[in-house]
Amino acid sequence: MKEFQVVIIGSGPGGYVAAVRAGILGLKTAIIEKDPFLGGTCLHRGCIPTKALLHTAHLYDEFTHAGDQGIHAEGITVDFQAVHKHKSGIVDKFAKGVRFLMKKRKVEVFTGTGSLVDANTVRITSGEGEETIRGDAIILATGSVPSSLPHIKPDHKTILDSDSILEYEQIPKSLAVIGAGAVGVEFASIFNSFGTEVQVIEVLPRIVPIEDEEISKALDKAFRKKGIVVRTSCEVKKVKATKTTAKLTVTTSGKEEEISVEKVLLSVGRSAVTADVGLDKAGVKADERGYVHVNEFMQTNVPGIYAIGDIVRTPWLAHVASAEGILAVDHIAGREAHPVNYDKVPNCTYCSPEVASVGLTEQKAKDAGYSVKVGQFPFSAIAKAMILGETNGFIKIVGDEAYDEVLGVHIIGPKATELIAEACLGMKLETTVKEIAKTVHAHPTLSEAMMEAAHSVYGEAIHI
Repeated sequence: MKEFQVVIIGSGPGGYVAAVRAGILGLKTAIIEKDPFLGGTCLHRGCIPTKALLHTAHLYDEFTHAGDQGIHAEGITVDFQAVHKHKSGIVDKFAKGVRFLMKKRKVEVFTGTGSLVDANTVRITSGEGEETIRGDAIILATGSVPSSLPHIKPDHKTILDSDSILEYEQIPKSLAVIGAGAVGVEFASIFNSFGTEVQVIEVLPRIVPIEDEEISKALDKAFRKKGIVVRTSCEVKKVKATKTTAKLTVTTSGKEEEISVEKVLLSVGRSAVTADVGLDKAGVKADERGYVHVNEFMQTNVPGIYAIGDIVRTPWLAHVASAEGILAVDHIAGREAHPVNYDKVPNCTYCSPEVASVGLTEQKAKDAGYSVKVGQFPFSAIAKAMILGETNGFIKIVGDEAYDEVLGVHIIGPKATELIAEACLGMKLETTVKEIAKTVHAHPTLSEAMMEAAHSVYGEAIHI
């Protein structure tokens, strides 16, 4: 039986980053992956392929509106199979990169399904049989799968989930998206750009409901302007699907209505993959939905077993899983380990316009007892946004009246998912609103909106 200092089950952005970190620290490490490729959901069925599609959709939008800037093109069409080929090429190249990192860091890769036998033993089951390996420490990084509703299940033909829609190589004429979180609005944005008639259905009162209320309102308005039908406070009672169409019965404010579309996308969250990991055999505690209990160092109730990523009750974000993987390995190695500060983790949604945020919303800051002051600055007053032809949106800063500390930053608009990094670093360093306002930002750039939003907190914005 092979023995390792660290054994990792799952090679997503939590698992493979943990493996790289362990290799860097000189720990003898093994990683187990049930799929024939490394990278997990994020690389193969999530972050990377969807962002590739979003970029192509954005490129198509730019071409179709290029006449506004004096560039005239005719006969612009979408070859959706070629779009998928481009997407798959990016995924394959990155997967090879992950495989190279395992080799570089001397991490032994096992292909098969890993499950706990006891606190130090893992069974690997594959088409070639079974083998067991031992680890001084074990990291569970088995990820998640798309959830469904009790009365609506994907058939992967007409009713799709976020996995199967990535394999669908035709542009549907019409699409109903059930769920308006990050996944739902991203796919709504993709297919709207490609000419699909899109309807977004959300049971809560607003889309992207975890974001600041003003951001939700702005995205709602932008979607409607693009021709996307947005239905909030709307419940889907049933879906009747055939091979070619789906009929949805929905209820809004007590009024029942029937909607007919070609395809339905279920984007109602994700579920932890822990049912067959052998938690009970090792004595690892989990809640009724399969989420593993961990402490601030990602350690379970069994000292040598750790859990990271989507199987613990932390944000379902790739960058969170990666940070947790590094934290767990540092703790295993006896290094100084700093728990993840989840209040400073950025949320990024890559729809058009993009949405990004970090820290407290205005309402949550008030609920927490802060006396808040708020500033906001529109991209319509930023020269670089005008040059790009993307003036929709704004940056909003939530500050603390007492100490001027930045409590939250919320962005909707061009390159929001890149601009949020400044706010993340600033908040980690406990920056004040005034420090952002007094930091010289290059001109002309989109980042000037951050400086102007900080000035706006004091009613001193320059360009409005």
